[in-house]
Amino acid sequence: MGQGKDVTGYGKAKYSLIKDVEDNQPGIYDKPLPCFGCGLGWFSFLIGFLCPIMWFYATFLYLTSYYRKDPRERAGLAASAIAALGCSLAILIVVIIRLSL
Repeated sequence: MGQGKDVTGYGKAKYSLIKDVEDNQPGIYDKPLPCFGCGLGWFSFLIGFLCPIMWFYATFLYLTSYYRKDPRERAGLAASAIAALGCSLAILIVVIIRLSL
């Protein structure tokens, strides 16, 4: 009791690489995203606060499954779609209020 285990054999295991060392082809996630590295979806989301049409453009891309080219785009496109929905609801409420006066 209280004695340590013999750990001298742990560092002597033989490992083999899964990937070929000479295969230097970049993967799908190695290339940077367009629009300054943040992706088209997040770029549209941020620019949408200045020009809300960008939210609707990103929503169109989201609904046409643009994110299948690069799955990293999906979150930004979804955020833009939610922002476009909120913008649409705000415009609808303003129009209803204006017409009721």
